[in-house]
Amino acid sequence: MLRYLPLLLVLALWIYAFIDCLNTPEDEVKKLPKLAWVFIILLFGQVLVGPVAWLVAGKVRKNPASGITPFSPGSRTKFVAPDDNPDFLKSLKKDEEEDKKRGDDPKDD
Repeated sequence: MLRYLPLLLVLALWIYAFIDCLNTPEDEVKKLPKLAWVFIILLFGQVLVGPVAWLVAGKVRKNPASGITPFSPGSRTKFVAPDDNPDFLKSLKKDEEEDKKRGDDPKDD
């Protein structure tokens, strides 16, 4: 079973690079046209040249504007509970007012 692991890893990288190339918009592809990258990935995928070339040089990689990576401690957004979120509370009040205007009593449910 362990002897198939390298084959599976190559296949997984090949499939990932191919799907990533297909899903990338044309304006984010560097150096060559998108169709050329697809052929390079398919033709040279078995020896990993195509997928590695795509991942290294084929796509515009976006860097975070502030220099904070997704795994930095300062990049996490603070969770706000629904009862502390003023927008959520306003939406509840609007719903209650609309129910009163229609004559529905939400407490009857």
